[in-house]
Amino acid sequence: MGGVFDLADDLGPVKVIHVHEPGLGLEAALVVDNAACGPSIGGLRIAPDVSVDECCRLARAMTLKNAAAGLAHGGGKSVLWGEPRMPRRQKEQLVRGFAHAVRNETDYIFGPDMGTDETCMAWVHDEIGRAVGLPAALGGIPLDELGATGWGLRAAAHVAARYCGLELKGARVAVQGFGAVGKHAARFLAQDGALLVAASDTRGTVCDPNGLDVQALIDHKAQGGCVTDFPAGRKLGVDAVIEVDCDIWIPAARPDVLREENAGRLRAKLMLQGANIPCTPGAEKMLHEKGVLVVPDFIANAGGVICTAMELRGATRSAAFDAIAEKIRANTEAVLGGAKAKQMQPRQAAMELAVRRVREAMAIRRFGIM
Repeated sequence: MGGVFDLADDLGPVKVIHVHEPGLGLEAALVVDNAACGPSIGGLRIAPDVSVDECCRLARAMTLKNAAAGLAHGGGKSVLWGEPRMPRRQKEQLVRGFAHAVRNETDYIFGPDMGTDETCMAWVHDEIGRAVGLPAALGGIPLDELGATGWGLRAAAHVAARYCGLELKGARVAVQGFGAVGKHAARFLAQDGALLVAASDTRGTVCDPNGLDVQALIDHKAQGGCVTDFPAGRKLGVDAVIEVDCDIWIPAARPDVLREENAGRLRAKLMLQGANIPCTPGAEKMLHEKGVLVVPDFIANAGGVICTAMELRGATRSAAFDAIAEKIRANTEAVLGGAKAKQMQPRQAAMELAVRRVREAMAIRRFGIM
């Protein structure tokens, strides 16, 4: 049968829905991977080159992430084919149209992702009342604005640094994808004394071994600039960020940026996976054999979904951030400690942790999954 069926296993996906509305120019897909732990939460991604297979992989990452974080939610994901920077009116029509088309799929709760933000979630909420990551005006905790995922990466860094003999003060950080996740991770780590030595976006890379001014770079990007027209630092190509000499490397953009053919160029001690599925399995195995400590995506970048789960329950911002730090520190310790004790890759230890929790939930749910 091929396609998404090649990715299916005994955990899921339980639903794959393709939405096609020619009158709107809407082409989208929703994947509910597993809802044994509760209604699935996962972001809506807008990009011109997404695929259903990618959506399935991202939905599985959310199943593992939510289970590992101990949340009462399963994993799902949705994708909408289009240019993220399309005119606001067109984006609103497409997002609202997609939400309406899946209004009865109560096993899925929309959240923000690449190409979507708090305003997009407000549109979804207005349509179907089922969205998280809402604007503060609607009682939400604006996770991208506050940097919930970046805050979680900082918590993971505090634990992981001990496992690779690294001091965060003075540690050199490179961020691949200086956007909603990457900029906040750099900002929080800078507060711990780390130095941002390189950052990239879709246009290129800016690099300074003596450290870049993180807040100045954030302000520059907020004004519509790109890293290659930032007044400081040396300008390099987009992929050059992979081989910048650093201590901590944070992929915070698209999937599969590190593959077998380029993973050998990485020059870091620690990778904190800020993006979902940023490495192919083969690349991650190569890095492990090379001595690079990798904190897997669904452990390190769970801050955003923890924040949204807290938002659903009416928590305050401070309570949400406390929960992010507590859960991610504990899970990073459990995963890295388990990996060290069993002499395995951190991802294997993380998978054991998350899958065990999913299966425990499946065992007590109707039909074993739903």
